[in-house]
Amino acid sequence: MWDGSWYRQIAETGYPSRLPIGADGAVQQNAWAFYPLFPLLARGVMAVTGAPWQTAAPLLALALGAAAVLVIYRAIEEGAPRAVAIRPGLPLATVALVAFFPTAVVLQVAYTESLALLLIASALLLLIRRRYLAAALVVLALGCTRAVALPMAVVVIVHALSRWRTARRERGATGTAAGARRDVVGQVATLGAAVAAGFMWQVVCAVVTGRPDGYFQTQAAWRARPDVVPLVPWLDVARWLVGGWAPVLLLAVLAVVVGLLTSSPARRLGPELLAWPIAYLTYLVGVIEPGTSLARFLLLAFPLGAVTAGMAAGNIRGTVARRRAWLVAVIVVMSLLQVGWVWELWRLTPPSGWPP
Repeated sequence: MWDGSWYRQIAETGYPSRLPIGADGAVQQNAWAFYPLFPLLARGVMAVTGAPWQTAAPLLALALGAAAVLVIYRAIEEGAPRAVAIRPGLPLATVALVAFFPTAVVLQVAYTESLALLLIASALLLLIRRRYLAAALVVLALGCTRAVALPMAVVVIVHALSRWRTARRERGATGTAAGARRDVVGQVATLGAAVAAGFMWQVVCAVVTGRPDGYFQTQAAWRARPDVVPLVPWLDVARWLVGGWAPVLLLAVLAVVVGLLTSSPARRLGPELLAWPIAYLTYLVGVIEPGTSLARFLLLAFPLGAVTAGMAAGNIRGTVARRRAWLVAVIVVMSLLQVGWVWELWRLTPPSGWPP
């Protein structure tokens, strides 16, 4: 149900060539709001195996989620050497926190989080390894999966600046100049891919439907405000929750996030792993209306799991067993929140319900 129904429609019938228009002249909700790579992969699995959507799509999501946590493990291991040197178990602890995140159950349903998580982690790992052509291809695939490719452009810029500083320190070594030039070409190509990936689905929608604003009008059908206005929807939702205390609530949330991203465990991450959650969360603040789906979106900011694991391990003095016990306590709390999230959102109570 929910988004999975739209992906099933895409897998079975594709996208409409004309946008549906309501009696008021506004574009109605339609499949163009949802990106094509996951339903096309599911359609391929259905064609090969003969399995129906309700079998093929969840199993595909589960397999992609399993692959994603393996890549996350490697990305933390290679992308945060300082943090791993202090806490050798950090990659596994990060995977555990991602797997037990309150909304991690979405990794086994017909949504795009599994695929997006795999592609984001892969893109970061490939940048860390300086495999730019492969990173560019992965970022283009991300642009066909979810509307989250633009923050990756910021990560590429941060990575390029970090490599430039490293090259300056290594200047004079044999082959450094030629290697640096190759790196620059690869970085520019990856940056171009990230920018292109951020806009190509909107272009495809415009070409097929004949409406230059077709994608944005489709997105507006889901929004309380037809236009994208940064920050204002967050204030509106906060007012709905706590009334006049809305600014206090937003400032408190901002303080927690800033504190998390500037903490010692965060500073020990590599530039790519730290840049991604900063760019991604900033992007979310700028383009989305906060709602019940926000908790699901936060799953893609997986390096925060490494930050949390580092804080949990670092705040307890004493034996390794005591530090592990603290991490287990965090996982238990997250598991209870996971049960609560499923109970409140995935358990639909007709005639209406909040979308997960």
